[in-house]
Amino acid sequence: MKSHTEDLENNEHSEELCCKEPDIAFRGGNRVCLNCGLISDIHLVESERRAYNKEEIENRKQTEPKWREFGSRTILSKDKSDYKGTNLGPEKNTLFLRLSKIQNSLITSIERNFWEAKPKMKQLVSKLNIPEYIHETAWKIYCLIAKKKLTMGRSIDGFIAASIYVAIRVHEFPKILEEISDVSMIPRKTIIHSLSIVLREILPELNLNYKPISVRQLIYKFGNELGLSMEIQKNALKIVSNSSKRGLSLIGKDPKGFAASSIYLSAKSSGKKLTQTEIAKAAKITEVTLRTRIKDLKNTTN
Repeated sequence: MKSHTEDLENNEHSEELCCKEPDIAFRGGNRVCLNCGLISDIHLVESERRAYNKEEIENRKQTEPKWREFGSRTILSKDKSDYKGTNLGPEKNTLFLRLSKIQNSLITSIERNFWEAKPKMKQLVSKLNIPEYIHETAWKIYCLIAKKKLTMGRSIDGFIAASIYVAIRVHEFPKILEEISDVSMIPRKTIIHSLSIVLREILPELNLNYKPISVRQLIYKFGNELGLSMEIQKNALKIVSNSSKRGLSLIGKDPKGFAASSIYLSAKSSGKKLTQTEIAKAAKITEVTLRTRIKDLKNTTN
């Protein structure tokens, strides 16, 4: 950043080069003459300074510029000191308290909602290792949720997780609901409740198609996580296909159970040592469910 003396020298030199009737104004961070177009000064904002101890962190908090994606760029704090740390007098303290109250009254509830939801969604997307295009779809869904005020009286975190899961299903990305629940530490029931509202109120307006995850996608997903060969995965697909052709109904049942049971039967027939506990843990189902689906597949294949 330029020092104050350098700014004064540049301003004096630029005024000599300016027109006879200068009309100075700030446009886009630049000091510009509106009559002749001369740029006399450029104001740059420094990047955030590094802090290595508690004192440097406190000093950085007082002086660094605050940037937000929504709402006003600066926030008037209620501290009784200025940016240098000197105490304000009673008159200035009263003035800034009034200004902060006025500023808070001008911020809408949607902006407050976005301030809370945006970093949470960004953190959750980063933990799940989800591509950017799915993140954009999830944010588009959540923006419409907030504009319709569907979060009033409900869990914001639940709607964030539901928006991400709906975006995953729209783009057919191989992630299951239990993974989102585990990473976000939000109960599965809360996400399902928010999910039903999103499917009913939001998706029809955005013209997005919700595509439930298929057994085929789950077989490849669980097979890769367990380190199985492509032959075992293809054989598992054949087992499910033959069972469905012989009358086994997959509708209304959790596809994770059928995917896990077909992988177990395929691995067992090929001589691969794989326990039911390992498969159930990878599929995030119980061993009882796994054994039940194994019986269903055996009854139709025999």
